[in-house]
Amino acid sequence: MELYFAYSDFLKNKYGEKTYKLPVNIPVTCPNRINGGCTFCSEVGTGFEMLSNNISVSEQLTQNMEYIRKKYKANKFIAYFQNYTNTFLPFNQFKNYILEACQVEGIIEVAISTRPDCIYDEYLDFLYKLSKEYGVNICIELGLQSINVETLRKINRGHGVGDFVDAVQRIAKYEFDICVHMILNLPWDILEDAIDAAKLLSALPITQIKLHSLYIAKGTVMAYQYENNEIKICSKEEYIERAARFLGYLRKDIAVQRLLGRAPEEETLFCNWGTSWWKIRDDIEEYMITNNISQGSLRNYETPKF
Repeated sequence: MELYFAYSDFLKNKYGEKTYKLPVNIPVTCPNRINGGCTFCSEVGTGFEMLSNNISVSEQLTQNMEYIRKKYKANKFIAYFQNYTNTFLPFNQFKNYILEACQVEGIIEVAISTRPDCIYDEYLDFLYKLSKEYGVNICIELGLQSINVETLRKINRGHGVGDFVDAVQRIAKYEFDICVHMILNLPWDILEDAIDAAKLLSALPITQIKLHSLYIAKGTVMAYQYENNEIKICSKEEYIERAARFLGYLRKDIAVQRLLGRAPEEETLFCNWGTSWWKIRDDIEEYMITNNISQGSLRNYETPKF
């Protein structure tokens, strides 16, 4: 029994062979940081493992590509603009960075990480034209994190679920892939929030999801809350159940990029209950097998077609 639709299989189906995602780091921030930023966000955003943004986009891609080519004999790659809110860049700067990535041989897709409240038609129009001109696919990655309105307020997320739905609908008009990021163990969320999130995403034209387990980065507002016992993180066993049941209610054709996040131990106060990410992944899969759950198996209503 296939437990879930793995992202590696999605890429192989789409591109005919193994395809690798290469992180790109550019000098950009996030509009929400003007208002204090998300309480879990560190000074490096999500860029723990990326090259310096002082290196050009083409050079970052070339360096990472050389390593992956030697190790895995790969030929096809995705340029992943990973850190912070890439569409917050001024339009001309954004265009130049994306165009530079498209001109690197072997790049067949550009993935762009951003926020639901930073989706602009001018940027989408440009990406559509670029996609046609260079024959590259486009994926927009949206951070939603939670569908619990109170949780979004407490983490100072700066947008609501309505903003997210609006962004998805506008991106979908261009037929770009859409990946959604969710954190399943935010302190105020419960199992039912994870299930409702899977139901919402399944009702929208989403093609991929990326699950994160919350880590507490040093120097953040959430680090202060954690050290002062103002927040409580659910148990590892609870996270395993949330992830498994989230997948059980998720539409079968949505690819799963990952089941949990990770960060360097020296940069965090808490990460994955002190357990290796792959061990928790294995535990999630074991829970699904034991409880006869596979992706979409808990859905008792018709799956929408997109």
